[in-house]
Amino acid sequence: MLHGKKVIVILPAYKAEQMLEKTCSQIPRDVVDDVLLVDDASTDKTVELAQSLGLKVFVHHENLGYGANQKTCYQEALRLGADIVVMLHPDYQYDPRLLTPMAGMVASGIYDVVLGSRILGRGALSGGMPLYKYVANRFLTFVQNVLMGQKLSEYHTGYRAFSSKVLETLPMRANSDDFVFDNQMLAQVVVFGFQIGEISCPTKYFPEASSISFRRSVRYGLGVLWTALMYRLWKWKLFRTSLFSNRPTLQLEPRYYHQQSAASDKTDSVEANTT
Repeated sequence: MLHGKKVIVILPAYKAEQMLEKTCSQIPRDVVDDVLLVDDASTDKTVELAQSLGLKVFVHHENLGYGANQKTCYQEALRLGADIVVMLHPDYQYDPRLLTPMAGMVASGIYDVVLGSRILGRGALSGGMPLYKYVANRFLTFVQNVLMGQKLSEYHTGYRAFSSKVLETLPMRANSDDFVFDNQMLAQVVVFGFQIGEISCPTKYFPEASSISFRRSVRYGLGVLWTALMYRLWKWKLFRTSLFSNRPTLQLEPRYYHQQSAASDKTDSVEANTT
């Protein structure tokens, strides 16, 4: 609990076996009530390790993508009664010790969303971020700020804290199941008028950290630009999209997956209508 609010950490995982234990060892358990991991059909021992660490584990029956993983994460965190949900990548690229100030900024009621920014400060390149990724990050962020009327230092961090109200409001079912989900979600946050704060977060790049290929990075960049352009056209009332709809049918619904029991090999299936 933090200021009387239940804090749940979500770990969207895919082949996270190598760095999962180190990541979990630095999660501040004095403020975190529960840690939930969703495995996107990994072929390594991520699930077994997560069970041994005492995490609540949910497993996709097939690989659905990074965005789909987050949808399951948020759905289950809300089912557990979270007031604040912090997304942390389990590859140790972001420092888990910053969970406390990030969750605290949301618990204060001043911010609805808090981003752990790799760009605030001077730690991105010194932390090993490839130069081409840094340049792309700065370019995309500049364009997004112009089109969306914001002043964020970056839109591409995977370290994020949300109030439950945000997660219950956004039409996330309309979002991509791929990596551009992150940017679509932030565009929705702006559309629905939630307040965004940032905190400086050093980043670490090393062989065990997850990373997408150059080809997928290009596809992600194009998706980011299209999302920002959609926002501007929507703002001018020249474009309509389900991404910015307030229809209840587009709010979170569970995917098809199962909860992995920590006590035995038994599983509890979870199935819902995803149409």
